[in-house]
Amino acid sequence: MRIGWLGLGNMGLPMAGRLVDAGHEVLGYDVTAPARRAAASRGITVADSVADAVTGADAVFTMLPNGAVVREVLVEHSALVRAPARAVFIDCSTIDIADAHDLHTAAVSAGRRFLDAPVSGGVGGAAGGSLTFMVGGDAEVLATVRSLVQAMAGRIVHVGGPGAGQAAKIVNNMMLGINLAGLCEGAVLAERLGLDAATFQSLAAASSGDSWALRTWYPAPGVVQSAAVNRDFDGGFAADLLAKDLRLALQAGERTGTPLPHATAVAEAMHDLHERGHGGKDCTVLVRSVAGSW
Repeated sequence: MRIGWLGLGNMGLPMAGRLVDAGHEVLGYDVTAPARRAAASRGITVADSVADAVTGADAVFTMLPNGAVVREVLVEHSALVRAPARAVFIDCSTIDIADAHDLHTAAVSAGRRFLDAPVSGGVGGAAGGSLTFMVGGDAEVLATVRSLVQAMAGRIVHVGGPGAGQAAKIVNNMMLGINLAGLCEGAVLAERLGLDAATFQSLAAASSGDSWALRTWYPAPGVVQSAAVNRDFDGGFAADLLAKDLRLALQAGERTGTPLPHATAVAEAMHDLHERGHGGKDCTVLVRSVAGSW
């Protein structure tokens, strides 16, 4: 298939690369020159514009920072109408539920099909093709692109109608943020109690303290290969992006009358990281705040 891909950052690039590996023709576009160079080295045909990337596409994926950028690309840059009528649009960004509903409506108005399909699994999952896709929209539309998505996925879950994918992702990432805060506090406390980091991580991973974050992001050097602490917290899931996801969760909490005190505390911690100038670092840099080791 011919695929248009918009957004070639830490997640978008390896995801698009998986489609190249599966034999698809991928035309990608990103606003930054480094991302375009990296895409070219991965076998992606780099387009000169949004319009060029979606021309002739059977499917168009977006993996962008927020709802405003997705709207800008699909609506203001007219990607929805520049792609062929057969094209299915699959937004893998994490955006507000209301924005997802608006994009579904805009796609229908343009005579196009749209799915909100945010993902979980991080950069490692994107590179390894093991992401979980949380899909909102028409199940029949998903069926037409399931084999395509499967090249990037370990699991594809249809969670409901328009916006349901974003609802699931927002709740999931809120829980991740809360787990992350506990992980960072636990890692520092374990170290100060004299426990060997690798031994404790292995024990906790087989005990009630287990979590996905503990198994993949343990914030002590040399314990978990995939952890950003081994790269001076570069790459991975930026603190600013987690902060954005937590804001979306808190907004949903306000709309539904749901108290979210723990999510509020983690959102404040992410804001503090931003104020310190570390918002671009992986969110596990929170461990330095806990340890007071700036």
